[in-house]
Amino acid sequence: MKLKFYITTFISLLTLVTAAQDATLIAKVSKNKLGLNQRLKIEFSINKQGSDQFTPPKFTNFKVVGGPSQSVSQSWVNGKVSFSQSYTYIIQPKRKGEITIGTASVKIGGKYIRSKPIKIIVLDAVEIPKNPNDPNYIAQQNIHLVAEISKTRPYVGEGVYVEYRLYVSENVSVYNYGVTEAPKYNGFWNQEIKIKGQSPVKIGKYNGEDYRYIVLQKALLIPTKTGKLTIDPMKMEIVIGVPTGRSDFFGNVITRNVRKEFASAKKIIRPNSLPLEGKPANFSGAVGAFNFNVAISKEILKANESSQIKVAISGKGNLKLFELPEVITPTELEKYQPERSEKVRVNSTGISGSVSDLYTIVPQYKGKYKIPNVSFSYFNPKEKKYHTIVTDDLFVDVLEGKELKPVVDTNSIRKQNVTSTGNNFRYIQTKTNLEVVDTSDFFKSNLFYILLLLPLIAIPIGIIIAKNNQKRNNDLVGNKQRKAEKLARKYLSEAKKKLGEKEPFYEALERALHNYLKAKLGIETTDISKEKITGILKNKSIETTTIHQFIEVLEHSDMARYSQITTTEMEAEFERAKQVIVELDKQL
Repeated sequence: MKLKFYITTFISLLTLVTAAQDATLIAKVSKNKLGLNQRLKIEFSINKQGSDQFTPPKFTNFKVVGGPSQSVSQSWVNGKVSFSQSYTYIIQPKRKGEITIGTASVKIGGKYIRSKPIKIIVLDAVEIPKNPNDPNYIAQQNIHLVAEISKTRPYVGEGVYVEYRLYVSENVSVYNYGVTEAPKYNGFWNQEIKIKGQSPVKIGKYNGEDYRYIVLQKALLIPTKTGKLTIDPMKMEIVIGVPTGRSDFFGNVITRNVRKEFASAKKIIRPNSLPLEGKPANFSGAVGAFNFNVAISKEILKANESSQIKVAISGKGNLKLFELPEVITPTELEKYQPERSEKVRVNSTGISGSVSDLYTIVPQYKGKYKIPNVSFSYFNPKEKKYHTIVTDDLFVDVLEGKELKPVVDTNSIRKQNVTSTGNNFRYIQTKTNLEVVDTSDFFKSNLFYILLLLPLIAIPIGIIIAKNNQKRNNDLVGNKQRKAEKLARKYLSEAKKKLGEKEPFYEALERALHNYLKAKLGIETTDISKEKITGILKNKSIETTTIHQFIEVLEHSDMARYSQITTTEMEAEFERAKQVIVELDKQL
């Protein structure tokens, strides 16, 4: 009686919650753009029970070739009820152009609910294979590898953003993929933009149709020359689950796995040359929007005391592709090679940050010296014009030091600067200051006695180590255990490196298990079924429990790729695989 009461209560609550939802009728098509000889699927779904008198739209300019087929689904997840009743049609257009599918309606509680109209674009007839249900053809129509370019006519030196996306329709599933050939960027300075973590699945449009997509790779390209520059395609190999048109006992669609190679389209970029009009004489190739500054750390100092001059450029643009202006100093100020410092970030919006040179100068003589102004020119692609920034003159006042005296040349009677010789010449010394070097004998020193006693200490230690090694070698069970663990670590080393990365980890784990059997049994296990592996291991007198554990790890590795797995679960799976190999090796 109690069970009957609980069931009645549950159904009542389910009905009440479902009835509380607002009723909506949604129309959804498999594609918004198709050829005249192609078909599309349109589905009308209502999210509330009690609907009747469903009226489809008038499929004007379309021929109904299938349907209506009805389906009902209802679920209760985390206390939330969802209900859906759908009506599906397969239709084919009769003419080209933009065609509108009108509204459908359904009556619920005496009130009519209507769907929104949908626009369909019909193009020329396309080539369709003899068998439209060919899995390769279905995969080709439902998966697209696309290279998105932010700009096709940039200036030389201006950044271009490229993003590679994999679009997948809801009709198929992707089980595995890998890049077989990376794109080449000839004629560009390029920098890959790292994607943090695993790229999330997003919803977007491709040729006017709804698709799921992930971003595979991002890169920032800066053209270094004009002309026709080609971005070669990215190539990938993808394992796709294609529906077979059949369902299992529970109504789930049966799919067939197809391995197929895809390539993005070749992209052409034609960079514009920088204008000659208004180009400054000191222009060195800087393209973007920048700030420029020259500063000195100390303006008042003594002779042989150092000061630093910092030349800094900050902003957004091709910061890594041009040289900073050089600071020119008087000969009386000794200038050293600058130290380069870069704080640059590369992301989808371009290169930004700062680059600076730090000069160290050392005055030789007393006086006041002028460091001439420095100018920097750059081209702004948004404004399409050049800019020049000129800094102020800098002055260095040396208060203490030797005076710089002019030297009179008796032949030409003109002034010349005195050349400093530094420490190249010195006065001859007439006195010595020698001291006796304190030496000590090795005999009877501390080191002498340590080396004398060392053999007496080393011999007993060597005997103890030898006995322990002999005892270890006589331990046959322990040696076999250690050997098995070492072998397990060898085969599982690659999987351990991939911990935290779901797909690579489980691929490496499964490969390690197969390679172990291949090495121990001399067979190629990747081409045979798990049942045959079980039979081979039974013939080798392996315990049934160990065989079951081995097959269980293999099966879990295969299934875990398509489910949510944490790093902790991966570590546990790694330890299970290690233990299985150890047990197998002890019995083989």
